[in-house]
Amino acid sequence: MADDDRLDTRSHIRSTALRLFRERGYAATTMRAIADEAGVATGNAYYHFASKDHLVQELYLDVTRDHAARARSALDAGGDLTSRLRATLLASVDAFAEYHAFGSEFVTVAIRPGSAASPFSAASAGARDLSQELFREVVEGASPAVPEPLRSELPELLWLAQLGVTLFWVYDDSPGARRTRTLVEGAAPLLGRLVRLSRLPVLRGVVDDLLGLVRSVRP
Repeated sequence: MADDDRLDTRSHIRSTALRLFRERGYAATTMRAIADEAGVATGNAYYHFASKDHLVQELYLDVTRDHAARARSALDAGGDLTSRLRATLLASVDAFAEYHAFGSEFVTVAIRPGSAASPFSAASAGARDLSQELFREVVEGASPAVPEPLRSELPELLWLAQLGVTLFWVYDDSPGARRTRTLVEGAAPLLGRLVRLSRLPVLRGVVDDLLGLVRSVRP
């Protein structure tokens, strides 16, 4: 099979799987169902994707790209850290919205040790890097500028905070994810205030200790 044909088949299997995830949910979408719907042999589906977890990771990448596109329209307008962070976190809620019905299934897959769908896995490096780069834009474009000691470390911390918001969203059954949006509206100014306060000498040691702890447990 030519390289172009392989890429076309892989892309077709991928798009079929993501559609079935949206329509049927994770549990009901087997590799056999994906192969049948795509019109390929099951072995061919496994040739391109080692497991269903790898296809969940592809969905994570798609949503992350959508999140970045939604957020950048707000980031282009400038603003302080609070406004930029609020807009970016709310954009993630909007990007994930259509997957809410089976979000808990994906969390179950993602937290399983060794899962390719984990946001910390090697397979998720592309989505993870894209998301952290987005938060780097949040930090670097903020006015007033984020204090230097925090500037390089904060994007990763904000990415971890977004994972927490996403987990909260998964179990949020309020209309339009209202409670998640309320959480973001309250947390963004709180984080912005903490970053501003980190300039004070009395808090600088605490910030250094926190960053040291994060570095010590980082994979």
